Amino acid sequence: MNKKIKDIVEALTLEEKAGLCSGQDFWHLKSIKRLGLQAIMITDGPHGLRKQLGSADHVGLQNSVPSTCFPTASATACSWDRDLMREMGKAIAEECIQEGVSVILGPGANIKRSPLCGRNFEYISEDPFHTGVIASALINGIQSMGIGTSLKHYAMNNQETRRMTIDAVVDERTQREIYLAGFEKAVTDSQPWTVMCSYNRVDGTYLSDHKRLLKEILKEEWGHTGLVVTDWGACNDRVEGIRAGLELEMPASFGINDKRIIDAVEKGNLSVELLDKAAERIIELILKSMVNLRPEYKYSIPDHHRLARRIAGESMVLLKNDGVLPFSKTEKIAVIGEFAVMPRYQGAGSSLINPTKLDTLCKILDDQKLLYEYARGYDISSDIPNQSMIDDAKKLAAGTDKVLVLAGLTENYESEGFDRKHLIMPESHNELIRQIISVNENVTVVLMNGAPVEMPWIGGVKGVLEAYLGGQAGSGAIIDILYGEINPSGKLAETFPVKLEDTPSYRYFPGYTRTVEYREGIYIGYRYYDKFEKNVLFPFGYGLSYTKFSYTDMKVLKTGQYEYAVSLKLSNMGETAGAEVVQLYVESPETGIYKAKKELKGFEKVYLEPGETKTVTMNLNKRSFAFYNINIPGWHVEKGDYRILVGASSRDIRMDACIALEASSETEVPDYSK
Repeated sequence: MNKKIKDIVEALTLEEKAGLCSGQDFWHLKSIKRLGLQAIMITDGPHGLRKQLGSADHVGLQNSVPSTCFPTASATACSWDRDLMREMGKAIAEECIQEGVSVILGPGANIKRSPLCGRNFEYISEDPFHTGVIASALINGIQSMGIGTSLKHYAMNNQETRRMTIDAVVDERTQREIYLAGFEKAVTDSQPWTVMCSYNRVDGTYLSDHKRLLKEILKEEWGHTGLVVTDWGACNDRVEGIRAGLELEMPASFGINDKRIIDAVEKGNLSVELLDKAAERIIELILKSMVNLRPEYKYSIPDHHRLARRIAGESMVLLKNDGVLPFSKTEKIAVIGEFAVMPRYQGAGSSLINPTKLDTLCKILDDQKLLYEYARGYDISSDIPNQSMIDDAKKLAAGTDKVLVLAGLTENYESEGFDRKHLIMPESHNELIRQIISVNENVTVVLMNGAPVEMPWIGGVKGVLEAYLGGQAGSGAIIDILYGEINPSGKLAETFPVKLEDTPSYRYFPGYTRTVEYREGIYIGYRYYDKFEKNVLFPFGYGLSYTKFSYTDMKVLKTGQYEYAVSLKLSNMGETAGAEVVQLYVESPETGIYKAKKELKGFEKVYLEPGETKTVTMNLNKRSFAFYNINIPGWHVEKGDYRILVGASSRDIRMDACIALEASSETEVPDYSK
């Protein structure tokens, strides 16, 4: 602790110390003018700034200042691009600086346990390693500009149903390997200024009171140097929270919890030393934030819009292309679907952004003087197929060489506050596609949705582009990809199942009235589908390109104890420049410990000109080979042969090698297979 913070803490009264531990109002921390502490502002993210005008309501119903709506996390995660995420983070920070915001709430690092979670559009991945890398890159970008982040929602907040009270019952190994590992990597690699605790309980204890998760793991084991803030209204027992490692309650409790803290100290139920530690971390946040208050700062709205378009273009995933893409600028296409004029570009809830500009697909086509005709096809306000609209669309499609259908999920299907009940798109969308493919064989579907959907029509279309929720410039990025201005390079950060019943948590999501049991354990996403050889619609890490890549000359070099450098040569074999996401997986030996078939342990996105070759190197360490051994407790490497796998997706392994490892501990490991 530096001397300035120490001096301020010593100068505080007991009432002032207690007062610092809760907000001044909905979005501001308390000021102490006599000591030079200003009321800094914290506000919503995570894919852009949401600063409300007027009275606050937290759910996006009040007007917000215009800001750049970048693609949501479900989209940007598919970029697999650290540099791009840092660039996005810097841009978001610039907007915070202009608006006098000191901390933005995000990114969201909760694992996608089920594709039904209503807030999955805000979350990164089903894989903790991927989650940690992408979250770290975004945090580093934002904080490099002197703006703080709030890594959320810590922890095991994997559903919206009864999220305020639900008790997540999760075994320790599953917690460590799946649901905490992404947070751990983000904390240790980037030190977010704040970590937000979630509403729910874990193993019977509310997160705001959870000493093991907040103090013992987050602060002591991982070494988090920032503060813990509640989700808005997530404080349970204010005094117990301070004991557990919770510093800041938001929003204001209007003195109620301040008094409880004071009473506890005066009665000897809470030590002044613990209160001082909480005050120290809050003061450090305020001082760091005050240094970067620059009311004269202005960002470039056009530059940020162009960046949002580039990010969207590098994040969208080409799922299917039977020779129908890219379109030629000289051919006329039929554009069908109301999303072409009223796009679904962001999710609903506290992340709702008032965009500085909103591109629409038809407007972009007009601006670029491309040849097309438009039919509405469906009414976005209704799930019921409108046969008159469909007939108009069929007539247009029948007389056109190529057809583009815009479809997906309307805002009624996914939002903060509730979970989806199924993976089915609105019937008005599905029926439109079914009838269009009956009159034209050259159909491409562009999907605007925040999470996976079932695709009963997949065999009848020639092209599918997963655009996710592409932000305010997403429609322009769609045109860039469809017409070949951008070579698609996105790769799925989550598995698309064939049907809901195939998902590993299907029988246990969203749980019961009081509890949700994570009975599937570590088998989430591709870990489950690969281990039990389940068919999927599209696998984790999958995505097509307009060019072809060759993997050759794989080498595995030992660089230290349990440390290896894995290298290969990647070549662009086509005539189009493009990027490939090279993925590194580790397959553990078969032992008495149940494990995934393979796990992601490294990746690199590599850009290549036609005919170009680059050497790609990725590193492995002890954690790359370890499982969490509850008998130590700690991370343990078993003795045996490990396969090092390199590929273009979890189910497209191009090269492999084998290494032999010795056990990292003499601790006896039970044989759970008996």
